[in-house]
Amino acid sequence: QVQLVESGGGLVQPGGSLRLSCAASGFTFSSYAKSWYRQAPGKERERAAFMSSGGKNTNYADSVKGRFTISGDNAKNTVYLQMNNLKPEDTAVYFCNAQVGRSVYWGQGTQVTVSS
Repeated sequence: QVQLVESGGGLVQPGGSLRLSCAASGFTFSSYAKSWYRQAPGKERERAAFMSSGGKNTNYADSVKGRFTISGDNAKNTVYLQMNNLKPEDTAVYFCNAQVGRSVYWGQGTQVTVSS
């Protein structure tokens, strides 16, 4: 059974940090490019961070560049999103995504709320 399961979300104060994890099972995770998307209330889903299948190439939305870092551990079938200096506008549901060609998998999402 194919699964992507996110964890690590929660409530954090502005300026704080969180690390999201996404554990994959049921497919060859290492062959897939990985991304973290987010969707705030009333807004479209946007891609926050991308990492190629081999991990050599990464790309970030301008809004998170310099604050977020995507990384992966293919041996553990897990991708991470380290989020530092969080801002209220980072509040959203964060989704893990794995894609190769037309094969796309999504996690169920984890809520991140940045508020004092």
